[in-house]
Amino acid sequence: MRNPSLRVRLLDGARQPGAKILVSGGGRCNVTNRVVTERDFWGGPPTIIRRVLRALPVDATVRFFESAGVTLHQEHDGKLFPDSNRARDVLNALLNQATSHGVEQLWSHRVTAIAPRDGHFMVSTPAGDLTATRVVLASGGQSLPKSGSDGTGYRFAQALGHRLVSTTPALAPLLLAPDVSTSNGTAMHAELSGVSLDATLTAWINGRAGARLRESLLWTHFGISGPVALNVSRHWLRAVLEGRTVAVTANFAGDLDFEDVERFWLDRARDRPSSSIGTTLASLVPASVAAALLERLPLDPAITLAALRRDDRRRLTAALTAWPLAITGSRGYNYAEATAGGVDLREIDPATMESRQCPGLHLVGEILDVDGRIGGFNFQWAWSSASVAADALARR
Repeated sequence: MRNPSLRVRLLDGARQPGAKILVSGGGRCNVTNRVVTERDFWGGPPTIIRRVLRALPVDATVRFFESAGVTLHQEHDGKLFPDSNRARDVLNALLNQATSHGVEQLWSHRVTAIAPRDGHFMVSTPAGDLTATRVVLASGGQSLPKSGSDGTGYRFAQALGHRLVSTTPALAPLLLAPDVSTSNGTAMHAELSGVSLDATLTAWINGRAGARLRESLLWTHFGISGPVALNVSRHWLRAVLEGRTVAVTANFAGDLDFEDVERFWLDRARDRPSSSIGTTLASLVPASVAAALLERLPLDPAITLAALRRDDRRRLTAALTAWPLAITGSRGYNYAEATAGGVDLREIDPATMESRQCPGLHLVGEILDVDGRIGGFNFQWAWSSASVAADALARR
């Protein structure tokens, strides 16, 4: 413990703590990422995010968990998971560390109010009032409210003088409008439900590319999910919140742009003129996606490359590189992995995570206006910001 003389009480309204840890990463807990910088986050000023992240970098996080008995291994895109692939081991390690350092853990103690009083804080719970010289708000945002992060912390922060940046879900699956352009009236996302492919999604905000993100896309019965859809969701939702026009297009050809795909068709037509467009398209995308695109253009998949008209080729290229996704909304906080918005980061001292509005109050993690992309980044923000606050409390 950084200061053994401190008396620390940990209050949680749940009967069992750490629900969000247990469900993260498909029950395996994506603890952090091999490389984490301020460029992996949105929300508050990047300079503040960078300063907080540097106070507890990834290597220090890895060493902390190793010392607590949880070794990590690296997977796709730098994601770090426990070697046991059990989120429960991550939670148990944190709770054991708290116990070994004398932290009093009070479960089923839901805080109902926090009020400054005579140089202290009065913390109210149904089980009675507690006093504290300092309070750390680590209540999360509004994502997965059944886990306990139901937005209550925002109410406390506002009552203690903080400004709240309006919130939206982040890392949330997206809903698509029904597609009735086919003979059977089946929506494209429903027809392709369960199919995944590499894709680049571009969020066009007020006619300009506001974000361009590439990763795996998963078609579902309600719309789209998968890492790239979750990452783009915050951009679509923030633009709607702010009253800006927003549209999202999908490029199913990876890094290839319109001209690259045009050259691809022309080269294939020269080398294999008798090949069908259906077979050729299926070499770029999954066969089911190729069939769905051709049906909606509509183009006969049996047309040979030699017989493909220029206008039809360009329509096909445009469909591959800029397919419009008719997003109608997200699945909301119940399915979101993070919250965008929160307490304005400029109202926090990044050297201590202490409130500039209410001395003695510290705020860490998702309650702040910081949200990272999928891949362990939001957990790293939680570890780093909590470490900064812990150091400050130990010094005082």
